[in-house]
Amino acid sequence: MAKTPTYSIPLGFEAPAFALPDVISGKTITLEDVKGEKGTVVAFICNHCPYVKHMIDAFVEVAQEFMPQGIGFAAINANDVSRYPDDAPDKMLLFAQQHRFPFPYLFDESQEVAKAYFAACTPDINVFDAGLKCVYRGQFDASRPGNNIPPTGEDLRKVLHALCEGGSIPKEQIPSIGCNIKWKEGNEPEYFKV
Repeated sequence: MAKTPTYSIPLGFEAPAFALPDVISGKTITLEDVKGEKGTVVAFICNHCPYVKHMIDAFVEVAQEFMPQGIGFAAINANDVSRYPDDAPDKMLLFAQQHRFPFPYLFDESQEVAKAYFAACTPDINVFDAGLKCVYRGQFDASRPGNNIPPTGEDLRKVLHALCEGGSIPKEQIPSIGCNIKWKEGNEPEYFKV
């Protein structure tokens, strides 16, 4: 599992549209379906990554707190399930049920949505404002497996509070670190090879 940071690109880009199957409801979910009145979080995760397992319950708590305040949430798994069967849709459903996801868990089989978002790792977190412009691409918090810092979502919470209360978005954004997205053979995006 290669330790991989969020790929750095300038903020302000518009959230790429998507229409992906949700393993929880069985429906196709679009960006418009999950868009929040005050902002939207699009996170690339998977089931087997120790970095995701470490923070997922705290991430769910953050979603439960901010969804009623007008923040939309979606989690997307883009891993190659032929090589990583633990990330297959049936296991995604179990993972979502086990951790009580209040948001859709979408499967990006083609990996095209992950590429559109310049995703590189799990977890890879994007936050968009009410106009779907990206205002944050950074870590959930400073907690990592084994560093004895409990996961609280401190960094993400600051951004979401700012969106909900009309405050300023933190300028300092520390990239997330996690396992690399498991690209299908020959499908690695150019930005990932740099």
